[in-house]
Amino acid sequence: MNLEEFRYIVIEGPIGAGKTSLAQRMADRLGSELLLEKPGENPFLEKFYDDPPRYALPAQLFFLFQRANQLQGLAQTDMFATTTVSDFMLDKDHLFARLTLSDAEYDLYRKIYHHLQPKAPRPDLVIYLQASTATLIGRVKRRGSIFEKKISEEYLWRLADSYARFFHQYEEAPLMIINSENLNFVDRQADFDLFLRQVEGMRGPREYFNLGI
Repeated sequence: MNLEEFRYIVIEGPIGAGKTSLAQRMADRLGSELLLEKPGENPFLEKFYDDPPRYALPAQLFFLFQRANQLQGLAQTDMFATTTVSDFMLDKDHLFARLTLSDAEYDLYRKIYHHLQPKAPRPDLVIYLQASTATLIGRVKRRGSIFEKKISEEYLWRLADSYARFFHQYEEAPLMIINSENLNFVDRQADFDLFLRQVEGMRGPREYFNLGI
């Protein structure tokens, strides 16, 4: 695979997996556009971590509209003029909704989703980052976000499990699954270079990379 020829690359993974940091590094490396989630703009997110049952639906709907608007702008640009690297994909919106909403709320969410009919370009490549729950917790705590510190280990475990189930069945685009447990794409150039070699060496629609200990 030649990354220079890709127009739309998506990096995904649970909270703390390192998707935003890797997306930023890839965008710098490729000289591409960067499309990032904006959780800081969601006025319900901090309240959700304090009281999930009460604020899950408004937090989820805010993210849905935000992501739909961002991707609508992407779809309206000339996808062949430049490369875009993103740290989220629209397909995973249902993953969070099913995880956090009650059955009645999820039914309402689905009706709003289908009425909205958000569209996203098909990625040329999806990179899914994995890590153990303990590692995710440690990374979240080190980031120092006040409201993220309220995330429970149980919630992160359920989230990581939901991601694993989702990508186990994902076949919409070429997929590279990376265990990021022992990789540091930000502070270790060798890790980032190794990652690039693994991606560019892909030969099939789905590959898995685990550095080991």
